[in-house]
Amino acid sequence: MSSLKEILYEECLHYAESRLKNAEAAMDEAQDSANSETKSTAGDKHDTARAMMQLAAEQNAKHLAEARKLQQALKQIDPKSKHSKVEVGCLVETSNGNYYLSISAGKIELEGDIYFAISPSAPIAQVLLGAKVGDIRIFNGNSILVKSIS
Repeated sequence: MSSLKEILYEECLHYAESRLKNAEAAMDEAQDSANSETKSTAGDKHDTARAMMQLAAEQNAKHLAEARKLQQALKQIDPKSKHSKVEVGCLVETSNGNYYLSISAGKIELEGDIYFAISPSAPIAQVLLGAKVGDIRIFNGNSILVKSIS
């Protein structure tokens, strides 16, 4: 049976793979559109269309690079590892919510509980990094008690 952390890791993997597939599909679609674009007799209209396609291609390339970064970040995490302090790859239960420090994949609901997959660079993660069970950290003026770390 998989641990909660392994399940959260898998959810993050699916999220990253989905982002990668969407970015690749958008790039393919943009390339197909560019290939089917015929030379227009109205020069300005054609130039505008080409400029728009170029912007879209750049945006799609950026999304693809971001998706690859997510996958790379996940490859650095061992979901079976144990943690005694808040660090990348840990699942931390706090008085403010449950956080999986991995990638920014947002809210994940499992068995009626809510977890937030967050990047180590997220503001809340920055506050929690290095904390141990029982530590209290202040975030946005609120006290946050670290209840458990796995």
